[in-house]
Amino acid sequence: MRGKRVMKERRITVAKKAHPRLPKPIGALKASQAAQKLTFMGDAEVARDIQRAIKLNRADSRFSMLMWPFPKKPVPVYKYTEHAFGFIPKTASGATPTVDITDAGNITADATLKGQSIKITLDRLRVYQYPGEGIHTILFDFYAQHQTPNPTETQDLHFTQNYRVQQGAGAGITGYPVFLGLKVGNEGVSFKCFTVNVKNEDDQKVLGFLGSDVFKKGLQLINTINPVVPVVSGFATGIVEAFAHRNENVPVQDFYMGLDFSAVKTRAQLQEGSYVAAQVPDLAAWDWSQWVFKPANGQIVSRGSLTTGVPYNYVVFSVSRMT
Repeated sequence: MRGKRVMKERRITVAKKAHPRLPKPIGALKASQAAQKLTFMGDAEVARDIQRAIKLNRADSRFSMLMWPFPKKPVPVYKYTEHAFGFIPKTASGATPTVDITDAGNITADATLKGQSIKITLDRLRVYQYPGEGIHTILFDFYAQHQTPNPTETQDLHFTQNYRVQQGAGAGITGYPVFLGLKVGNEGVSFKCFTVNVKNEDDQKVLGFLGSDVFKKGLQLINTINPVVPVVSGFATGIVEAFAHRNENVPVQDFYMGLDFSAVKTRAQLQEGSYVAAQVPDLAAWDWSQWVFKPANGQIVSRGSLTTGVPYNYVVFSVSRMT
């Protein structure tokens, strides 16, 4: 696996395959398929509710579009496929009790980041509700493109790690290095995140290898193509692809985020700071101005009640310039 010839072959393979062949997240499945997944996971109660809802609606629609006819039962938040993208700017510590969150398309891009090396860290993985109950084993995959010294050549990278998270809480992480030295192209950078709720016990055992130093330290990038990176990336991609297709495992969040310098309001802009991707029911009804970042405890809370957190699953990652 570490041989020079093998590395070269893997590099070509990974370059051609930017993304693994991942199944749809649970919200994008038909409601009956989602119910089947939940049955495999042992969440029989919600599976039965979905089957009842299908009969009452007289339609097996996409799970995210399924009308929920049970006013006394909460809607499973993992059924949503929409994501709202917010931005938390850099600010002096202790300068203010709260920091405003802005839509990622409503900020000014920092053009000085073109051609620069940046650091990406995973700062929050909030599991408000994933399929099942108790402690979840979550496989997290983060994809990015690395601009090489050759302006016509990019390198596809995957960072993969697993976390154990209690339902309704967050993973015990902050500033977890994902990519160190990621090179920004003239058009910006792009990211794709995918989370899998791993229920299969054998898969949970296999995930132990992801605690190795190779993954804990993130991917150390240099200004030239590093032949080791595609081997690690390809190995991680294969794990995510295989586990995501198991009946007992359920993909939950799946989003793509391109950060550029265009100033086009419908696109997210690249700037140093933190980005939030929240799995929400309706973008038209979502308003980031109703939420703030609270530096005192590092949480995103309601502007009207600083002890009330976001009632949805979300991911926070930060972008900073390498010094």
